[in-house]
Amino acid sequence: MPLKKDSQGRSVVPLFINGAALPIDPSRVQPVTSSITDEPVHHYATADLAACDQACDVAWQAFSGNVLDTGRSGWKRASANTRRNIITRAADLFEERKEELIKAQMDETSCQKGWAMNNIQITVAYLREIANCVSGIKGEIPTIDKPDTFAFVFKEPVGPVLVIPPWNAALVLATRAITSALGAGCSVVLKASELSPLTHSLIVDIYHQAGLPAGVLNSLQASRENAAEITEHLIANPHIRKIEFIGSAAVGRIIGATAAKYLKPVLMELGGKGPAIVLDDANLQKAAVLCAKGATLHHGQICFSTERIIVLEKIAKQFQELLVKAMEKEQGGQAIHSGIAEKARDILQEAKDNGNEFLIGGPEMAVKNGVKPSIVVVDPKTPKDQLRIVDEETFGPSASLYVVDSDSEALRLANSSAYGLNATIHSTNMERALKMGRELEYGQVHVNCISVYTSPTGPQGGVKGSGWGRQNAGWGLEEFVREKFITYHGADADVPVTAG
Repeated sequence: MPLKKDSQGRSVVPLFINGAALPIDPSRVQPVTSSITDEPVHHYATADLAACDQACDVAWQAFSGNVLDTGRSGWKRASANTRRNIITRAADLFEERKEELIKAQMDETSCQKGWAMNNIQITVAYLREIANCVSGIKGEIPTIDKPDTFAFVFKEPVGPVLVIPPWNAALVLATRAITSALGAGCSVVLKASELSPLTHSLIVDIYHQAGLPAGVLNSLQASRENAAEITEHLIANPHIRKIEFIGSAAVGRIIGATAAKYLKPVLMELGGKGPAIVLDDANLQKAAVLCAKGATLHHGQICFSTERIIVLEKIAKQFQELLVKAMEKEQGGQAIHSGIAEKARDILQEAKDNGNEFLIGGPEMAVKNGVKPSIVVVDPKTPKDQLRIVDEETFGPSASLYVVDSDSEALRLANSSAYGLNATIHSTNMERALKMGRELEYGQVHVNCISVYTSPTGPQGGVKGSGWGRQNAGWGLEEFVREKFITYHGADADVPVTAG
């Protein structure tokens, strides 16, 4: 771990189950290809159904241990100190191995070095905050009316969790999901992305270096062709008790429907169509810079990207001039593969074909697999089924701009999206901004900030088509515990009346 040589001498990310890499079958090896060079950077072993069952069985055994074992076997019985110390040690190792982590992210996802470094910094912050919250998982002693009766509400880990993370913030999102589950006392089966298997396997490697017991965290990956079959098989396994998925709304619908089929709860963070509302009392220069960066960072391949800019008519002309100047300074970067870039370009091309004006950029590539940073003006009355850019996530370095005449119209347009992940407001009037923020149908709203912002100490998640549930700190830990109500009825408790 994390890379092994197969019989053909290829560097391969193996399947990792019960604390060890599985033997590599050369016939089940797939390449990870760089979108910059079109050459394989390394390979990965793709799982079969038997490996899925093995991973789930091992996760269950590691979680449950021996019933009533006074030696505290089973991860669900691990003390808060044990869980916290392992997570804290993992945070230290992320910092120690940062060069290895930076290279893996850049090789696999073609991201810029600054993005890779930022992912490590945020990951470490998440880890340390989750570790601090582990001992905060507490039950209750509710009052009971029945005489001589005692009641307890215990919070227990839900069981083995299937984690399906994305590639776009490969390090931070996978680590946060894994850590919240481990911190709550759950074991994990990680279905790594086939686009970033090495980055995801490094997380597993670091946790084992930090002292995590064998079997508590297992990882596998599958080729895109087999992904649907593998994913359903994992969800269907009776040992899997919850799923966390982060990805597109389209795949989220499939995951949600499959989980419902097997009556499994799901924590999902899906796509977004994040609006940035620019009010007439905003610092326009700052707003323009933040909107430009929010639209172009990591080639727009972030669910929190600034996809829509809604500006009041009174200051629209001045703001547009500043926005164009800000966008001219942004490079945009490259997509992880040509399909992502082509989709982003196609959405812009449709807007152009329908007569929409581009303030800057257009449906062309700036570099190989990298779309030009673009701003396209769209009529606020355009129906979403008439133009894809109105409410389809572009995942490219672009944003649509809308000019409206009032705060209420800005709110209406912002809330008309099927998504509800994040929004921003630019205003120097705190009361006005907070009132508007309360009316926005989004999981998080940030004032005078880039849209790509999260905090380890605040909840993160979406509403509407952007998913449900919350991650980060104690909120994330609570997603992986359940309440159990236990009562003790003493000798003087009322004897219940039975029928008969």
